[in-house]
Amino acid sequence: MKEYRFQVSGELSGERVDKALTALVDFLSRSYIQKQIKAGGVTIDGMPVKAGARVAEGDELTIYVPDSVQPDIKPEPIPLAILYEDEDVLVVNKPKGMVVHPAAGHYDGTLVNAVMYHCGDSLSGINGVLRPGIVHRIDKDTTGSVIICKNDAAHLSLAQQLKEHHVTRAYHAICHGIIEQETGVIDTLIGRDTKDRKKMAVQEVNGKRAVTHYRVLQRFDDYTYVECRLETGRTHQIRVHMASIGHPLLGDEVYGMRKCPFRLQGQTLHAKLLGFIHPRSGEYIETDAPLPEYFQHLLDIL
Repeated sequence: MKEYRFQVSGELSGERVDKALTALVDFLSRSYIQKQIKAGGVTIDGMPVKAGARVAEGDELTIYVPDSVQPDIKPEPIPLAILYEDEDVLVVNKPKGMVVHPAAGHYDGTLVNAVMYHCGDSLSGINGVLRPGIVHRIDKDTTGSVIICKNDAAHLSLAQQLKEHHVTRAYHAICHGIIEQETGVIDTLIGRDTKDRKKMAVQEVNGKRAVTHYRVLQRFDDYTYVECRLETGRTHQIRVHMASIGHPLLGDEVYGMRKCPFRLQGQTLHAKLLGFIHPRSGEYIETDAPLPEYFQHLLDIL
């Protein structure tokens, strides 16, 4: 059983306890918090609270979270599009619709299931049984390059490179509208959307710095094909950033337009280039993931 304690600040004073905790705990959903309240797992100053209770400035909020039971993740013979592989790292071209690592509702059919079958016991264990070898991830409907670490030394090296922004990550995307300037830089803070905790948003104060460099590759009648290079790697960064300048990604139903003139499964976003310093040799390695068939077909139509 883990417990998380928070001191209520003035800006949350008067809020319902479930809403206040949702704002304070970014790794728990409001529905989960509400279940914990009903189960007596939330207290104010040591006393259990009821649903609908409100907090005041200075209150000590505590939520008790039962230890999770780790599911048994099984290897699965799912084909992998391998871009690079040696004894330390594996780079694959992830298809659309595939979740990177197991989570609630997705314990099979993930990239981890496929990698466990391909690599056997040769995966780093730093991220535990749910994310063996996973040092970074991309969204379910984003395609392209993902690097897998086969041992802890490689994992630590790549994690440090990511932290210091030394990994080359270039994405290709199709955006709504015509982007006039040839290149641009979007430099903002990104954090949880205060109105919808499942989304991210550009924040003026409460967020982490996010920097995206973009350049136009081709313009069409109502769309622009761009390359986006990440200087940082925040959740949904490209999707949030392009939407923030009025050019959401085609097919993005979360940050873009609900109605799409094409039959698409999620955003048109592809992790094309991935470059890193090899953790053992020190050599610079760069992979180039071919565009998926649907993406190339869409470009041909446009």
